Amino acid sequence: MKVKLQVENVSKIFGARAKKVIPMIEKGESKADILAKTGHTVGVYNASMEIMEGETFVIMGLSGSGKSTLIRCFNLLNRPTAGAIYVDGENIVEYNAQQLKFYRQKKIAMVFQHFGLFSHRTVLENIEYGLEIRGIPKEERKKIAQHHLETVGLKGYENQYPDELSGGMRQRVGIARALANDPDILLMDEPFSALDPLIRREMQLELLDIQNRLQKTIIFITHDVNEAFKIGDRVAVMKDGKVEQIGTPEEILDNPANEYITEFIREIDRSKILQAEHIMVKPHGLVSLKDGVNVAIKVMREHGISSAFITDRKRRLHGIVTIDRAIEGLKQKKTLQELLETDVQTVDPSDYVQDIIPKALDSKYPLVVVNEDNHIEGIILRVHVLASLISDNGDNESSDE
Repeated sequence: MKVKLQVENVSKIFGARAKKVIPMIEKGESKADILAKTGHTVGVYNASMEIMEGETFVIMGLSGSGKSTLIRCFNLLNRPTAGAIYVDGENIVEYNAQQLKFYRQKKIAMVFQHFGLFSHRTVLENIEYGLEIRGIPKEERKKIAQHHLETVGLKGYENQYPDELSGGMRQRVGIARALANDPDILLMDEPFSALDPLIRREMQLELLDIQNRLQKTIIFITHDVNEAFKIGDRVAVMKDGKVEQIGTPEEILDNPANEYITEFIREIDRSKILQAEHIMVKPHGLVSLKDGVNVAIKVMREHGISSAFITDRKRRLHGIVTIDRAIEGLKQKKTLQELLETDVQTVDPSDYVQDIIPKALDSKYPLVVVNEDNHIEGIILRVHVLASLISDNGDNESSDE
């Protein structure tokens, strides 16, 4: 993947003599001590990271961790005290006023926590606003705004006003307004934290759907570890202005960098974070329809299993055959097709464990993980689901089907 945004040793200190504070940080003095001695606030210190094109990168931390300070460095609402920020290879910290204006209008957009909508403008007019500032002709900007209104699922609400919408709908308008300028990078500063839990979950899923369609580079800020791990391809955890760890949700869950990270993730609901692809095992013992009953029995005996999944030549799932039915069918000279049982529960690789649990409890056979072409990716036993709630079982290569 291509690096879209690269952060190199960025620090942001608030105060009149900010650069003089950096040596104090280097000596190990705390934020509180520096504030008491100098009146300066350490927002971010020595942050470095690479954000890839098309990924959803989450910056997570508690209040005062520096996450919102850092994201505002990416559009220079906060100008770094030290360090460099490269976007497509250009150091935006060195931009002049004209370059910065172009960058903000064309390459980057921001969605705020409290919506930031104009109460006197309709939904469509709010979405048009950035295009209007750029001087886009009225008919063209209406067409663009309408397209993005539909992208966020608000078709039919064009002429409503913000105070006539729910919180979730207003945030959709904010997202549509940001998307209308077709930015490469979308900054989202705790956009769902003001929403009630149900609407918040809906907006998380909506964002994932939008990202699947548009493949923007999204940088998302949150203090909620469950939200971070649900939507982030990778996550950076911050504390007291410093980046403590960067990794995929699975990497952070499996290998927390220090005691702070361990405590931070202790209460996480793994069932809402881990997906089928993380807990499935390789599907050993697959049998092709063309192979016949004798081969099916041989495969089950070799692998010490009591059932085998039956596929076609392209490894697409057709059903399952048990050892008892296969032996009986051999005596009766039946074909594999005649012995197939098709009441097999399937799941998508992206299904969350919390949604898999009921299927695992109800099914008498292992769950089969299939892609959109019904191609078998892996299998999930009931024990895999239960074990995943304690520790990630994704590397388990058990062949027990």
